[in-house]
Amino acid sequence: MRLLLVRHGQTPSNLKHLLDTAEPGPALTPLGQEQAAALPEALSAETIDALYASTLLRAQLTAAPLAARTGLEVGVRQGIRELSAGDLEMRGDQQAIETYLTTAFAWSAGDTGRRMPGGENGVEALRRFDAVVEEAAGTGAKTVAMVSHGAAIRMWAAARAENIDAAFASTHELRNTGVVILSGAPGEGWRVIRWEDRSVGPEDSTPHASGPAGESVEDVADADG
Repeated sequence: MRLLLVRHGQTPSNLKHLLDTAEPGPALTPLGQEQAAALPEALSAETIDALYASTLLRAQLTAAPLAARTGLEVGVRQGIRELSAGDLEMRGDQQAIETYLTTAFAWSAGDTGRRMPGGENGVEALRRFDAVVEEAAGTGAKTVAMVSHGAAIRMWAAARAENIDAAFASTHELRNTGVVILSGAPGEGWRVIRWEDRSVGPEDSTPHASGPAGESVEDVADADG
């Protein structure tokens, strides 16, 4: 199966660098709406057989233009929503963002028993995301698009793909409406084919910034607020 993991379009909380993970969450900014509208053209080379979005409003709004172009119904699933920030919810300070990201990438590295302060642990986060991927694979679809969230996509891809790890995911951004493409199947394994606009080969660890759930851990350490 070819799996397209798409980060949602820009939100007001992205602009403020806030850990905004609760339901239903904010809508898209005008730029976020433009990003969502551009997504069907960006994915025009893909023959998408099934389309999913998380239960957060921003993911569903991002998926809507793609649904209109493809004629597909959007399967709204809680399992691919953003990683719960727990006690860190709506914080934007450096300490909170660093704690959030380092916890998420610890899960990717195998420390799945670690718990987000006041939130879920890695076992729970991976289990819910896995369940949606397994559901999609069970439909027989060859290409599936899922509109999800920056930290959730990066954490899951690094935990499940055999050719990238937590170090890769923590130092590679995922911009709004950025796409990570994987190939594989549940129970057989996954490989990342593309990370945004680059093919995945020898690791390029150059970090970039794109809001709390999309920026690198190194960038958080260098941030000034």
